Amino acid sequence: MDVANTAESDRPSRKMPAGAVASEDKTRETTQRATQGTGRGSWAPPRLQVPAPVRRRAPEPIRNFGRLAARSAPMLEVFDVLKRFAQTDVTVAFFGETGAGKDVIAHVLHEQSARASGPFVIFDCGAVAANLAESELLGHERGAFTGAVSAHPGAFERAHGGTLFLDEIGELPIELQPRLLRALESRKVRRVGGKIERRVDVRVICASNRDLRADVTAGKFREDLFFRLAVAVISVPPLRERLDDLPELVHGLLHDLGRGDLRLADTALSALRAHPWPGNVRELKNVLSCAVAFADPDVAALEAHHLKLLRPANDEESWLNGLPLGGQALERIERVAIRQTMAQADGNKMYAARSLGIAVSTLYEKLKKYGL
Repeated sequence: MDVANTAESDRPSRKMPAGAVASEDKTRETTQRATQGTGRGSWAPPRLQVPAPVRRRAPEPIRNFGRLAARSAPMLEVFDVLKRFAQTDVTVAFFGETGAGKDVIAHVLHEQSARASGPFVIFDCGAVAANLAESELLGHERGAFTGAVSAHPGAFERAHGGTLFLDEIGELPIELQPRLLRALESRKVRRVGGKIERRVDVRVICASNRDLRADVTAGKFREDLFFRLAVAVISVPPLRERLDDLPELVHGLLHDLGRGDLRLADTALSALRAHPWPGNVRELKNVLSCAVAFADPDVAALEAHHLKLLRPANDEESWLNGLPLGGQALERIERVAIRQTMAQADGNKMYAARSLGIAVSTLYEKLKKYGL
């Protein structure tokens, strides 16, 4: 009799649960696989599966539209729309906050169009007195009114073969809007005091910082003119929503200021990114102009301490709180503000109006009201 077999058979039999058997088989299988690869009889633990590192999304590459450069998503969307309409004569309307750069984008759109060799004429609807707006837009004949000593072609005629940019279209007097609509529909203009209709070949681009839909509802802007102008509507994002474009914007503005050799230090860039930019790109240009003036000629990079005009968002409010304004009539405060702004602007009404955040036509009314 086989002793081994007899001893094995005399042992009491134990039944293991099905789950334990499966676990034991799985462990044995894992051990065999581990020892086969090494050629050794010792057990090796299975390799841990290390998850792949999460890759951060790389910043968008810089893209260009003409001489404009951007990498922020809002501006890249604007570039996509501009490229669609660049080679057409479709009327484009830019809407956005004051100082966002609508006029610059409109000029670049002209440069990228088939009319690039033609004139680019700007008619600022808010910079012309209401009684002169019709003459400046449509022209006048000699003797049409007092002071009309010679014939004068209007903005439409001067833009013939090119592009007419109607800036701040929301400031156009309501009584002149029907004549603008007729000129847009017929592509003909008749000068003030004239009888001949002149055909004009122009592409029209307009811009406004106002909500023209609300003006239409309020009866301040003609609905038919609004729909005639708003064929292709482009919303220009404010600077605070496109901070990724700061390096490109700073580079272009410094080049325009004659200091294209300057670069922006990290401290300065951080300060610019932290600013809320209520004045948008126009404010950025003023800040850089002041920084260039304060920087030594041999400085290679602008630092944060060069940005003298950059101050915290609540600094203006705290500064105003320190002035003796309490108990003063609002008209008196406004009169002093307008007089001081006109002095700073050396009498330039357009610059003064923009500094005050009002239309030139409104400034004319207030100057007359306060006898300034």
